[in-house]
Amino acid sequence: MTDRDIEAGGGAFRMRDVHLAFALLTRLPLPRIAFDDAETRPAAHGAWAYPLVGLAVGAAVTLTALVLSTLGAPAAVAAGFAVMAGVLVTGAMHEDGLADCADGFWGGWTSERRLEIMKDSQIGTYGVLALGLVVGLRWALLTHLILEGAVAGAVLSAAVTSRAVMVWVMGSLPSVRAAGLSRQTGQPHRQAVLAAAGIGACVTLIAVGHAVFLIAALAGLAGFGLMRLARGKIGGQTGDVLGGTQQIVELVVLLGVTLTL
Repeated sequence: MTDRDIEAGGGAFRMRDVHLAFALLTRLPLPRIAFDDAETRPAAHGAWAYPLVGLAVGAAVTLTALVLSTLGAPAAVAAGFAVMAGVLVTGAMHEDGLADCADGFWGGWTSERRLEIMKDSQIGTYGVLALGLVVGLRWALLTHLILEGAVAGAVLSAAVTSRAVMVWVMGSLPSVRAAGLSRQTGQPHRQAVLAAAGIGACVTLIAVGHAVFLIAALAGLAGFGLMRLARGKIGGQTGDVLGGTQQIVELVVLLGVTLTL
């Protein structure tokens, strides 16, 4: 990638975007980056690199599952530790977003009240149920995929595609908070959205072959549905909405791969 502008008014693809994406979406101990106070380019223009973070997270999850399976661990145990590996790498930030969305979307009657609930650090009944169901279903699907010898392709495609859909949601919905991580990051340029989608499609094609068409359709439908839901509930997106999107799309892709076996 170079620093040339991709079109008038657009951002540029920069290698530092990869570093910033990992710093934002993981808890890996990365070296600090010096920031230029005169920089006017929105951080979201670097969102094209989010699927690359997914590739790394998916690799960690896959490696954990394969190593434990090779060592003779039961599939359910290997799947449990694989889920744990993903949580440790990301710091459970997407799971936190899912829980906050569940509490806010169904715990308030107005947009303002929903946003207030989502900002609350305490987790409620809806959040607990959402986390339990999504994480439990992910563990069950990984267990089956390990037994079928198809865990690598499924996990990699799910991790990458779900983060590509995050970028799509970022670029399609306005940020609804006056402050916060989503507002500070901004909205990605459409070229960043297309680049993220392209990375997701290429990785998925390599990982699952002809199933890429089903995966793309399921991920697209899930992303579109989640955008409609977020717009109807709070009028746009927040960081929690993006995290919840990643979790739901990841689950949908894992299910889609499982159905093709």
